[in-house]
Amino acid sequence: MKLFGTDGIRGKANRSTMTPETVLRVGMALAYALGDGRKRHNVLIGKDTRLSGYLIESALTAGICAMGMNVTLVGPIPTPGIAFLTRALRLDAGVAISASHNLFQDNGIKIFSPAGFKLSDEIESDIEGLVSDEAFPVKRPAGAKIGKAFRLDDAAGRYIEYIKASIPRGSNLVGLKIVVDAANGAAYKITPTLLRELGAEVVVINDEPDGVNINLNCGSLNLEQLAQKVVEVGAHAGIAHDGDADRTLFVDEKGGYIDGDLTMAVLAAEMKRVGTLNGDCVVATVMSNLGLEKYLGGLGIRLIRTRVGDRYVVSEMIKGNYNLGGEQSGHVVLFDYNTTGDGPITALQTLHLMSKKGRLLSELTADVSLYPQELINVPIVKGKNYKDFPDILKVVESAVNKLGDRGRVLVRPSGTEPKVRVMVEGEEHGLTRAIAEEIAGVIHKRIGVKG
Repeated sequence: MKLFGTDGIRGKANRSTMTPETVLRVGMALAYALGDGRKRHNVLIGKDTRLSGYLIESALTAGICAMGMNVTLVGPIPTPGIAFLTRALRLDAGVAISASHNLFQDNGIKIFSPAGFKLSDEIESDIEGLVSDEAFPVKRPAGAKIGKAFRLDDAAGRYIEYIKASIPRGSNLVGLKIVVDAANGAAYKITPTLLRELGAEVVVINDEPDGVNINLNCGSLNLEQLAQKVVEVGAHAGIAHDGDADRTLFVDEKGGYIDGDLTMAVLAAEMKRVGTLNGDCVVATVMSNLGLEKYLGGLGIRLIRTRVGDRYVVSEMIKGNYNLGGEQSGHVVLFDYNTTGDGPITALQTLHLMSKKGRLLSELTADVSLYPQELINVPIVKGKNYKDFPDILKVVESAVNKLGDRGRVLVRPSGTEPKVRVMVEGEEHGLTRAIAEEIAGVIHKRIGVKG
């Protein structure tokens, strides 16, 4: 059974990979893969606010305890909080139960190593093999060797204090009025509490999770409501998380959208200025805007691009000892503070920069000119590869030549569904759209799903 994708295990709750039977075996396999017989290990489990979190948490806990490991339960907390607590408490693994930005019908499992990083491909492969092995487990503990579950009541407080420590002692956000869209997710208490404790005036929307409203027409994928609220209340900025709060996107005081590329540009410029940007380099993905690359280049900062997915960004950051990376979607990784995308930390670092400089987000981003970008997802017949069709390759090559160094063309298969993603960016929006539609049209004609 194929369980792991680019960001852990994910699927419809109570179906396929997310049934309690399968999750139970994932827990048993995880415990077996981590166990070495020398001590009783401990796994941290946290979750977001979706209804199925109770089901997944119970099944996972039972599987881990059945193999002789203990479990520490922390309840609803952002995914980056799991990475931090796993390291801080010196535990053997951390598990975040979340389907990130997906709606409540989905759920997922993200597993962190003791160092706070996503599991290696090798360990994920071992877990998959054990889950699929009908003979596993051959032997399981009994009696006093069965694991126990504990609850850590102050997990949120520990995480908040850790985030606050990411800015200099004595710094605060007094004078800033901020709107927070918590997406009815894991940060619905944490981010508002964090900002209020630092002196900001905070207006919160979508902070009443009921198990089914997580990410529903709100959060980082739906900034319209946040933008309206910022303008309505006269706030200095708005921040939006996704359901597990590993992302943060911003809205400036005018209601303008600030994506992950603009956030990285602002943070990189300041880190370069004060000499804290390792290697004078930022790591992003192939989806990041050409305008970001040109802006950073003008500051003497190199942009390294990876495949889409924060795990590939993190891998490149580790390889080159870089300390800033991320994605357009709002996953921003600041290695000086955490090992994964951390929405609350990204929010605080950006707001602290605003406060320190006495400048609004619109002013901080004014010098960054992002290119118009057109993205079209083309549903295709499963199993088809666009690279096998010369006429598709020809129209792509023609587009690349037409844009030259004034734009980019990126055509890639989706890693999660039968689609080809066409991304074109250039200086002229009309030309960019026309080229993207031309490429998408040829792909649809040759291998697209008809009807």
